[in-house]
Amino acid sequence: MAPLRVVQWTTGNVARQALRAILRRPELELVGVYAFSDGKVGKDAGELAGLDDAVGVAATNDMDALIALKPDCVLYMPLHPDVDHLTRLLRAGINVLTTAAFLTGRSYGEAARKQLDDAALAGGASLFGSGVNPGFADYLTAIASGVSRDVSYVRVVESFNIGMWAGDANQDELGWGRPAGDPGHADDIVAATAVFGDAVESMGELFAVALDDIRCDVDFAHALSDVDTIPKRSIKAGSVGGIEARWIGSVGGTDVIEAVVRWTVVPDLEPAWDVAMAYQIEIRGYPQVNVRAEVLPADMESMSLDDMLAIGSVITAMPVVNAIAGVVAAKPGIVTYADLPPQASPIVVPSSD
Repeated sequence: MAPLRVVQWTTGNVARQALRAILRRPELELVGVYAFSDGKVGKDAGELAGLDDAVGVAATNDMDALIALKPDCVLYMPLHPDVDHLTRLLRAGINVLTTAAFLTGRSYGEAARKQLDDAALAGGASLFGSGVNPGFADYLTAIASGVSRDVSYVRVVESFNIGMWAGDANQDELGWGRPAGDPGHADDIVAATAVFGDAVESMGELFAVALDDIRCDVDFAHALSDVDTIPKRSIKAGSVGGIEARWIGSVGGTDVIEAVVRWTVVPDLEPAWDVAMAYQIEIRGYPQVNVRAEVLPADMESMSLDDMLAIGSVITAMPVVNAIAGVVAAKPGIVTYADLPPQASPIVVPSSD
């Protein structure tokens, strides 16, 4: 079977890790790279991925040229999505897998969701979004429920101190260091975490329950002292150093699904939240199932900041890379994990040399 032809869209932190994975997979062939910045146009994908060797694929910002390649899929990984770009790709019959805050399209708004679904159906293509969370963590929650009967409630919590990542541009909307009680901050968190509403919606599909309401509750914790060690952020005593957003899906007024993010950037907070540095899954049923999933290395204290940041990008990219074959074979339209076969990362046997 011929390898699947892949275009990598952008070459930021997450996309670079996707590029590295694509180039290691014999069942995938990198045929094009989209460069967001002019300074990357013409550069070899190997250089953009931080590899020692060239791979013979130069980056371009010519969308028509990439469409003309007739790839099987595009891995679409900009920081902020462009619905018109996605629409063009889908109408051209190109499957799209993305990490750009997309699972079901709910967070994009109904008009954009319909535009994308219509484009995918017209082009006979599929649109799939994932990442570590939301995305993989929700899929893992569904898998964990498989041993339980009479499931009545499911909850997945991302609980991390993310101080070392707080300087990233994707953290700007969270408002770290804003004063306690700052008007509109809770509403800003709802907007910034809206894709977790997608997570609740997609888990509804996985758990075969028709949700009739999805809401978000927000809480804050505040720093007990000034902290000046957070990259690009100023955290003063009394300002926001912890954020918890709880996205909850219900049926007839009964809560049944919860997707929670509990993020902190400083250790000493009021109230003093427990931070697990893990994903915590709770399945209320018979029997109850509790799963703790850790995605950080055991020797993280000896790792450099760059290495730690790279891990965050790897765990975001790989659920999408691993889904390529399933998405290419999926039905046209917006698809979720409920529409795909089981997903796993292939084992790479170490060389004996």
